[in-house]
Amino acid sequence: MASEFWLTEAQFERLRPLLPNKPRGVARVDDRRVISGIVHVLISGGRWVDAPAVYGPKKTLYNRWVRWAKAGVWARAFEELAASGGPPAELMLDSTWAKAHRSATGGMPSGFSQAIGRSRGGPTTKLHALVDGLGRLIAFVITPGQRGDAPVATDLIQAAPVCATLAADRAYDSDALRSLLLARGTQPVIPNGPRRTRLHPFDPNLYKRRNLVERAFCRIKDFRRVATRYDKLACTYAAAIALAAIVAWWL
Repeated sequence: MASEFWLTEAQFERLRPLLPNKPRGVARVDDRRVISGIVHVLISGGRWVDAPAVYGPKKTLYNRWVRWAKAGVWARAFEELAASGGPPAELMLDSTWAKAHRSATGGMPSGFSQAIGRSRGGPTTKLHALVDGLGRLIAFVITPGQRGDAPVATDLIQAAPVCATLAADRAYDSDALRSLLLARGTQPVIPNGPRRTRLHPFDPNLYKRRNLVERAFCRIKDFRRVATRYDKLACTYAAAIALAAIVAWWL
């Protein structure tokens, strides 16, 4: 069964201190086996009922996944592991869409958006992300698909550690965003928009590094439950991104 595990013993030992304790009552089913089953479902994009029997009862996998997602366990583990890399020297910022499957949108009450919106591709969720100089996801937020990039970037940047440079594309060419970065001691590496009359300094060589965020999106979308959103609740879809990032970069 060990060959079926997605996490090595060394990787799981890094994750273990960030998982909830259960000091009393019935012993919890083996965490490493259950988390391996959860990772298998996230990567394969399959249904929970189709998870291989080697990972234990399907209901245990699903219940553990949802319960810890709602409790913020996966999000906190991601934040702590991402912070362990130390303050980054550079950051790259961008966003990408994920198509929301009908299982995520069906029976949705009015006003119950759960970060699902309408864009050109239909029901979508947008992932806004910051990536460090090694191409590792260090912070993210999800919004409805039609949400603009620059307004969301402000909160994302303020929650991230200060860095020397931040590269982003023309969608982030905002005076307010540039002022925020400069006030934090960060050099904006953002192309000037075609309608801008007062041009800001721009380093095209540093801008070449922005491809790291595109590559990070490609890597995290290898997890099919990130590439397509099947989860109705925003907290469970965000947890899928967090756990995918943990497995891809931080263990």
